[in-house]
Amino acid sequence: MRITIIGAGFSGGTLATLLASENDGATEVCLVGVPETFARGVAYGETRPEHVLNVRARHLGADPDNPEEFAEWLHLGPQGREAFLPRLAYGEYLADRLDKAKARAGNLTLLRQEVIAINRIGDGFRVHLDDGSYFASDRVVLAPGALPPQRLTGIGPRLAHSPRYIGWPWQDDALSRIEPTARVLIVGTGLTMADVVASLARRGHSGQIVAVSRHGLLPQRHLDSPSASIELPPRVQHALREHDVRALLAALRSLTRVLPDWRSAVDALRPHTQDFWRGLDAGQRGRFLRHLRSHWEVARHRLAPQVADQLDALTASGQLTVRAGRLLRAGLRPHSAEVLLRARGQEQAQVEQYDYVVRATGLDTDILRTTHPLVSHLYEAGLLETDPHGLGIRVNDRWEAIDREDAEVPGLYCLGPLLRGHLWEITAVPELRTAARRLAQQLQDSGTASAGRRAPHRRNGELVRELAMSGGL
Repeated sequence: MRITIIGAGFSGGTLATLLASENDGATEVCLVGVPETFARGVAYGETRPEHVLNVRARHLGADPDNPEEFAEWLHLGPQGREAFLPRLAYGEYLADRLDKAKARAGNLTLLRQEVIAINRIGDGFRVHLDDGSYFASDRVVLAPGALPPQRLTGIGPRLAHSPRYIGWPWQDDALSRIEPTARVLIVGTGLTMADVVASLARRGHSGQIVAVSRHGLLPQRHLDSPSASIELPPRVQHALREHDVRALLAALRSLTRVLPDWRSAVDALRPHTQDFWRGLDAGQRGRFLRHLRSHWEVARHRLAPQVADQLDALTASGQLTVRAGRLLRAGLRPHSAEVLLRARGQEQAQVEQYDYVVRATGLDTDILRTTHPLVSHLYEAGLLETDPHGLGIRVNDRWEAIDREDAEVPGLYCLGPLLRGHLWEITAVPELRTAARRLAQQLQDSGTASAGRRAPHRRNGELVRELAMSGGL
């Protein structure tokens, strides 16, 4: 049997490493990803030296059984293990893990190419690459990570194709074209905004920076020292079991009043959030997303202390302003971008002029409007169906895709942020590594069950021959 993993970021690379084996009879595994960010993914492959991790080093091991593996890889002492380190270092760690897995395993193939299409062929699939070649696979795992950012609503067509609009801050070093004195509007006030501001500051930017989002909320900060862990009290646990959002909010408000640090309560919820989310109906999920999502995310996804200090200093100096409001329209003018903004709670909108508009709205998993070639192809072919709230794809409890006809697609699995509609919390390392282990075990079990019913085992050399015959080599 052959398993193909599409997407060589954290999720795909971790799954491939878990499936890598030195045994002669092991299932063949092929990891396919674009060359530019292979093994690192967009999160750690398009990062800059000034960008730091928003989790302490000791929690970031990709090995589900050894959360401190990253800290051990860097030979960190007790103080270093509590630090928030550069994301570039984490990318190097992930690449090294995959290289070592490839060196010791006989069943792992790495393909640095883009998959542009997948066709259902009998009980398996045909995987098409961007050089025109293709090969067969019995199982396919979609792990593309976050999707490419879409154009902001309200951005006019002339501005969208102008250098004054930056839709992807890390592509082609786009921020480098912003003049130091330029007036910049950043749409989004989350972690991506913090990264954009850090990059501008590193380049010596002195112009006015305005960041706007619907609620105008900044991510909360981590403390310099970790908060003490707690056990959730019975009232909170009961609300979680009953999937009662109102009761959970009330219980958490009471709990945080008596805790030395509210972060302890948020962190204690993490092992329970996926089960809680799965127990909510569509209406409850919709209300959470409309009214509570922004507040949850700024408390859950926090800033490293040094990044929070930088934002505080820029705000205190008046260079950075964070506002609550909506971007209604933005168009290109001869010497600027003209923007129509409406402040939260106001009826009157204001016309403002900026030199650049930067999209920094964070994670995108809406497959209905994405420009991702493979995901678009699978959706248009009917093999994928969108989550009702735009949080990725619909899957069953085994994480196999559900198609347009509401039928399962056996053998087509999903891993990573595209599972947000099913699990909600599936974007951070602890949840991703646990999910990778679960899917690895599931794939190994299915391979064992299928071994007696399928063709003789194929080794890596056969994949090379298939690609050669299809014109790719």
